[in-house]
Amino acid sequence: MRALTFIITIFSFIFVANLAYAGDVTLDMLNKRADGQKMVYSQDVVKVNVGDTVTWLPKSKGHNVHFISIPDGIKKVKKSKLNKKYSYTFSKPGIYLYQCTPHKAMGMIALVVVGNNIDNKDLVAKTKVFGKSKKKLKKMLKEL
Repeated sequence: MRALTFIITIFSFIFVANLAYAGDVTLDMLNKRADGQKMVYSQDVVKVNVGDTVTWLPKSKGHNVHFISIPDGIKKVKKSKLNKKYSYTFSKPGIYLYQCTPHKAMGMIALVVVGNNIDNKDLVAKTKVFGKSKKKLKKMLKEL
């Protein structure tokens, strides 16, 4: 009986510990993804909760993270430096649109949806994007 109680306690501890970190996400900045898309982040749309942190890792040279549309009430978010790891903790619900500055015309954009809130979807849709990013943004917003 003691062994069973011990095992249940250990599994409960592991389960609760994993929940605390479940919302934090790591994304890669890539020249090419497994699906064949070039100049991309590892995921086009990521959903997190308020308080969660997303970390972007450069897996190839020449990439960064630059937020170009954020929910109202958020101060301007600093653009990351090229080829550097970057983390951001999301404090307000809504859609955050970001791009890789050097590859924005090649479609290297993505979204973070915080708190499953898409109230600023129309504002994001009006954000000026370039080249292949125009079609990609429309597709991502339609899928939300």
